[in-house]
Amino acid sequence: MRIYRHKKGGVPQLNTASMPDLIFTVLFFFMIVTHMRKVTLKVEYQVPQGTELTRLTKKTAVSYVHIGKRNGQKGNDMQVQLNDKFAQVEDIAGYVAAERDRMSPADLPNMTVSIKADRSAPMGLITDVKQQLRRANALRINYSAEEYHGK
Repeated sequence: MRIYRHKKGGVPQLNTASMPDLIFTVLFFFMIVTHMRKVTLKVEYQVPQGTELTRLTKKTAVSYVHIGKRNGQKGNDMQVQLNDKFAQVEDIAGYVAAERDRMSPADLPNMTVSIKADRSAPMGLITDVKQQLRRANALRINYSAEEYHGK
């Protein structure tokens, strides 16, 4: 007569020794491919179209001035947004000085201010912004536009 003994065991334990390596690999992957938005836009704008466009090469040396209508606002009242705040045109000189302070010394010679303005923004407002940039000695100005694809 044979006596069978049942083993009291279950499923063998899972080896989790390589789990931290896997987690850090996935984390590193998402850090590389994720684009972090720096500014929350509070204005809406439709950029003008152009034919002779070039791309900005060094984005770390670019500061943005957004000009458009407040989100959800009716009418033609244009607002200036610097970083995450609405601002007056007179605040641009202080903004440029703060942007210079945050930049590395290697980026300072290439500092560019990009104006992202609505296509229906009054030219007087754009001129006032340019005058303030000139007073702040920010002489490299870029105007954002999208490619014109003709009709």
